[in-house]
Amino acid sequence: MKFYCDLYISENWVNKKRKIMERLQKNRIQPAVYVIALAQGKQNQLEFFSGMLLKQHIFDSAELFVVGIADGYLDALYLVEEMTEAAYRETGTADVRKWILRRQSEYDETERKY
Repeated sequence: MKFYCDLYISENWVNKKRKIMERLQKNRIQPAVYVIALAQGKQNQLEFFSGMLLKQHIFDSAELFVVGIADGYLDALYLVEEMTEAAYRETGTADVRKWILRRQSEYDETERKY
């Protein structure tokens, strides 16, 4: 599991961000957590699901790129809307996947320089 450099997170969880991320990496059950990730198939952009689903064996070998952590389903919808609006403002398109990957690539390159 990899996390986006500019991870979107519900406002009420900002102070618990590290703890939630650690629990996700350790595959601990967090019923209220919804994970927003780049879709596994490139034909789609994002997918989100309850953190409870991470306990299923289908995710054992999945390479998830988590771009957001939400407090429930409605908050996940809100964060996806926020990401889409930001991508559109910067690029003029709603290609959230491409926008996120470009930003992550720029961040990775900056980190390698230091």
